[in-house]
Amino acid sequence: MTDVLEIIRKFSSDVSPLDFYLVLANWHLFWEGLTNTLILLIVSLVAGGLLAVPLAIIRAVRIPALNPLVFGFIYLVRGTPLLVQLYVIYYGLSQFEYVRDSIAWSILREPWWCALIAFTISTSAYTAEILRGAIEATPRGEIEAATAAGMNKVLTLRRVILPSAFRRALPAYGNEVIFDLHSTVLASTVTVIDVLGAARSFNSKYYLAYEGFITAALIFMTIVFIITHVFRFLETRMLKHLR
Repeated sequence: MTDVLEIIRKFSSDVSPLDFYLVLANWHLFWEGLTNTLILLIVSLVAGGLLAVPLAIIRAVRIPALNPLVFGFIYLVRGTPLLVQLYVIYYGLSQFEYVRDSIAWSILREPWWCALIAFTISTSAYTAEILRGAIEATPRGEIEAATAAGMNKVLTLRRVILPSAFRRALPAYGNEVIFDLHSTVLASTVTVIDVLGAARSFNSKYYLAYEGFITAALIFMTIVFIITHVFRFLETRMLKHLR
């Protein structure tokens, strides 16, 4: 058994273009990166999605007092790079003494929480615009049918408009989820060990050029494959009536 392992190790280091044996020996590092990436992605998607629904409703209904504020927030988030937003939260807020003296400092001093806040704000703005477009694209006949059935505006929004909008938004939201996954690599710029951070640490530890990055790419491709098929399944089930 020892001889077989030695043959595999030599093949991996001397013949194979990717030293997979060394990668497997450091599986715990990439597992830590994968865990942080998935937690950041899932939590930011859930929190951002919860924020996006009321923002999208305000934008679609054009509530006079709130619509300009929501529009300004979405424009600011979509108009600036996510990396800049992350740096402002992580490096910028710490420059203010009242922030460091506040209760929020226990969260804002941690890079993981700063990354989560930045990702949540970003995905909430993009998702809100996706949902706004889906809400505004609701067929007029559906709304008239709900009104004829005696539903008020709130009930129509809850039972007809939002479920219909969620179904129409699925394809665009699937792309947004993949975009958010790729955006998580920015967490490594504030010392969070995500998949890319693990790859960088691995390459630096063994003075390698690309093994860690190829491994990170394979991990991301696997996650994207799963996300794509999950949304394809959801689209097949939820949009069956349109086929």
